[in-house]
Amino acid sequence: MHFNSQVSHCICKPHALLLQPQTNLISSKTNYMDSRTSRHCTQVPRNVNMENLRSGYLFPEITLRENAHMQKKAHAKLIRLGIGDTTEPIPDMITSAMAQRVHGLSTIEGYRGYGAEQGNMELRNAIADRFYKDLGIKGQEIFVSDGAQCDISRLQMLFGSNVTVAVQDPSFPGYIDTSVIMGQAGKIEEKTGKYNNIVYMNCGAENDFFPDLSATSRTDIIFFCSPNNPTGNAASREQLQQLVEFAKVNGSIIVYDSAYSAYISDDEIPRSIFEIPGAKEVAIEISSFSKFAGFTGVRLGWTVVPEELLYSNGFSVIKDYNRIVCTCFNGASNIAQAGGLACLSEHGYKVGYPSSPVKSVLPGLGFRF
Repeated sequence: MHFNSQVSHCICKPHALLLQPQTNLISSKTNYMDSRTSRHCTQVPRNVNMENLRSGYLFPEITLRENAHMQKKAHAKLIRLGIGDTTEPIPDMITSAMAQRVHGLSTIEGYRGYGAEQGNMELRNAIADRFYKDLGIKGQEIFVSDGAQCDISRLQMLFGSNVTVAVQDPSFPGYIDTSVIMGQAGKIEEKTGKYNNIVYMNCGAENDFFPDLSATSRTDIIFFCSPNNPTGNAASREQLQQLVEFAKVNGSIIVYDSAYSAYISDDEIPRSIFEIPGAKEVAIEISSFSKFAGFTGVRLGWTVVPEELLYSNGFSVIKDYNRIVCTCFNGASNIAQAGGLACLSEHGYKVGYPSSPVKSVLPGLGFRF
């Protein structure tokens, strides 16, 4: 990051000579100042949306500050409330399934190349059966991916730059940053640190961590995470009914992030937006194996796009999302998908599903269940 920050301030000259290979850009302030006037720059303009981003993504910035603190106080014990990583090992029966799949790739009989971009149909059906049984979600409406965060970006590509966006405040930074990159956010207001074209829905203790929808402006897309990252609050059934009705009245699409749903211990709290009647007409759901199965480094998630979800012209959203996936993705790792199938087996689900939130390092202020 130090290197990038210096290069970003270099002075370019037309047809400048390239630096010699032995030149060290960051060896000293003097060398850098001497070399910056001789750097070659292309005539390709920088994406103006990238210029609107804050200088660094939140979680790497947190890590840098942690490391700086630990250098000063090496014996300090930190409680990390940044990125929602997991700490418990993955159960052996799940890793064994992945290892078996790896070994199979070294045999004529077991080798497989590209899989379906949408994911292994057996896994798609298993996800539908395990998480959406009796909710009317079919396997073909589920797209297996390399993680929920990647799906946020694919959905933003689907929506394009001409939509308006609302987010919870506070919220996971990926929703906002992808909105900025797509050109949906407008300029940042230096005093508030917020973007002038994004609707920020206040979700604090003063309003029970749920937005006042009567005072919320209409937007095309509503990003909503429950349990919320970072506050940990899980929306009640009544609150989600309000959200679905709000989306219907306004003709909006909800992008519902249920990555932390495994930590809900109250059966009265919905784990999926599709538990709410009518949600299939207004919502997309993204989720992940990261938290409940410890797959943060394995990378496996999914997105549900119901067939009932339509654009304003009546065209099916799932058809466009399928096109995005086929164009921009070659499918999740077949090794990770083998682990996902093992997770969702009867035995795998029992040993892999967390019995309490204590098993993982979670972001935010604490979960309220």
